[in-house]
Amino acid sequence: MADRTPHTHETTQQLKEDLHHLSQTIEELVNATADDSRNNIKELRARAEKRLQDTRARLEARGERAYHDARDSVTQQADACDRYVHDNPWTSIGIGAAVGVVVGMLIGRR
Repeated sequence: MADRTPHTHETTQQLKEDLHHLSQTIEELVNATADDSRNNIKELRARAEKRLQDTRARLEARGERAYHDARDSVTQQADACDRYVHDNPWTSIGIGAAVGVVVGMLIGRR
């Protein structure tokens, strides 16, 4: 889990940079609109659209990667839990019984 922290920081940093570049381009587009120079507006609009598409593609890729990482992590944890229960059935029964007693006592106090 410690190995994901740098990846998360790198992803967050890249996202900040992408959004910063996108906002700069949009700001340039807004400023260029004030000049009403048709060539300048077309060029800035094309740049803004390109950056928007690039940012959207990167965000989608990161979302897919985060989804797959989370799914893999949950699957590994479920497999580890399943192995533990199969390797230690009596301990698992004892834990389950203890949890049942605690929940029963909490419900009974109402």
